[in-house]
Amino acid sequence: MPTNVYFDTGTTSEQRLYEDIIIEQLKIYGQDVYYLPRKLANKDSIFGEDPASSFDDSYIIEMYVDNTDGYMGDQEIIKKFGLELRDDITFVVSKLRWETLVSNNSDLVVERPQEGDLVYFPTTNAFFEIQFVEHEAPFYQQSALPIYKLSCTKWEYASERLDTGITKIDATEDDLSTDTMQFQFALENETGSFVLESSIGAIDYLINEDFTMATQQPVDTGQAFETSAGTTTSSTADDILDFSERNPFGEVDEY
Repeated sequence: MPTNVYFDTGTTSEQRLYEDIIIEQLKIYGQDVYYLPRKLANKDSIFGEDPASSFDDSYIIEMYVDNTDGYMGDQEIIKKFGLELRDDITFVVSKLRWETLVSNNSDLVVERPQEGDLVYFPTTNAFFEIQFVEHEAPFYQQSALPIYKLSCTKWEYASERLDTGITKIDATEDDLSTDTMQFQFALENETGSFVLESSIGAIDYLINEDFTMATQQPVDTGQAFETSAGTTTSSTADDILDFSERNPFGEVDEY
């Protein structure tokens, strides 16, 4: 016997009402988080990873934390390589709010949250990487699927570039990055010179992408300076053995 035609639960008006109620609940009980899409630079087709990936944009949106008793997962584990933190968390976001976010930002072109992207949770000041996006829970209430559930785990920073424009997010790169290219700088005129000073009198070098390294000794036109430094002669007729720190073996100082 077919279902009762007077109790149809799949009407468009009921679906929209149900969706609006969910959005209202998320705005009341949810948290403002930042969605950070991952930008791939050189993806490894074998391992499916990109160590040179970056996060250049951030989008604020409300999400509900589905874990009421704290983090899920194995949490703190002592293993042979030390302490591991495996904190898992689940975020709930409205499909309609996500579609609105995408339509209002031309740079965000994904239809749904993507695995591998990040969610920054300001309440705990932590980053979480999306591992899986569940789009069928709850299962077809009112014959619709109004939410996404993002299963996330705490992100381990590996010198990825963070340039979102949010100071608190970008500070993570400054504090934890081991990439020497983070300290690069350029001249406005593209050419010029840098003067490096050393408090101990040692020679410092500044290595550029294209460079020629040379050591310049101080020059004095005075005969006394040249004679004492030994720059004008290589004769050993009147040798003076110098056992100072600069010449511990007493060899002739030739340039």
